[in-house]
Amino acid sequence: MTLLLMAAGSGSRYGKLKQFDDLGPAGEFLMEFSISDAITNGFDHIVIITKAANKTFLEEHLTPKLPEHIKLDVLVQDLNDLPEGVNVVTGREKPWGTAHAVWTARHVINSDFVIINADDYYGQKALKAASEFINNSANASTYGLVGYRLNDTLSAHGAVSRGVCEADNGRLTSIIERTKITANNGKIIDEDSGVELEPESVVSMNLWICNPSIFKYIETYFKTFLENEKNLEKGEIYIPFVAQEMMSNGLIDINVMDAQSLWFGVTYYADKAEAVATLAKLTEDGSYPSPLWN
Repeated sequence: MTLLLMAAGSGSRYGKLKQFDDLGPAGEFLMEFSISDAITNGFDHIVIITKAANKTFLEEHLTPKLPEHIKLDVLVQDLNDLPEGVNVVTGREKPWGTAHAVWTARHVINSDFVIINADDYYGQKALKAASEFINNSANASTYGLVGYRLNDTLSAHGAVSRGVCEADNGRLTSIIERTKITANNGKIIDEDSGVELEPESVVSMNLWICNPSIFKYIETYFKTFLENEKNLEKGEIYIPFVAQEMMSNGLIDINVMDAQSLWFGVTYYADKAEAVATLAKLTEDGSYPSPLWN
């Protein structure tokens, strides 16, 4: 099984490359805890999508730490990595989005895989649920999404973006990206739309369970996206948009599972202190050794 981590962000709201901040008790990156949880649950292939400037650093940082049987691929999300026959002229520097990051791995992943953000902590139960889903799933057209409760994923230090899910008998029916969610005066509001959201709403934190069929569809979606000149400078393609379209076209079903697990992230630099304290507490409680890697 493969774990794909998206680590190509710029950390503009955090103020630095948060993927490589030393949050663990022994200076570990947040992604290292997810990698450890994945290995514990039977994953043997780690794929990290990052920027060109970070590729060698990540390879040299992680390779000595990982068990010998674990395969590591560190790939670069390249603006010039476009579908065959497509040529665009753009002055943009920002990557094409999370779906493009996933598409970057199309040449190294040939079986079921799990997608996560490198700058989020998902919890041991969440990675276990993802592993069990892969091991028990016999239907290639069924994907998975491990969801969290909206109220458990907010930041006290500013707005966050969340994919708000609707499900029927455990099957995802829709996912709407709300890009500016804040909690004020006991209410949770998407400031862009003015919609009030329920605290117990299930949200996607980009913990997806897919198979390689997604790569071809991302390519098709990407081609259409690039035909619109308005998208060329700032537009992005996101995993939830691709998943929603695949689902709407009857190509896949998506099972929604409750993570039953702690989530936290570091959207803002002010989130760091709580993340450090939480990892320290998990280590003190025996959930992780310190240092994480022997």
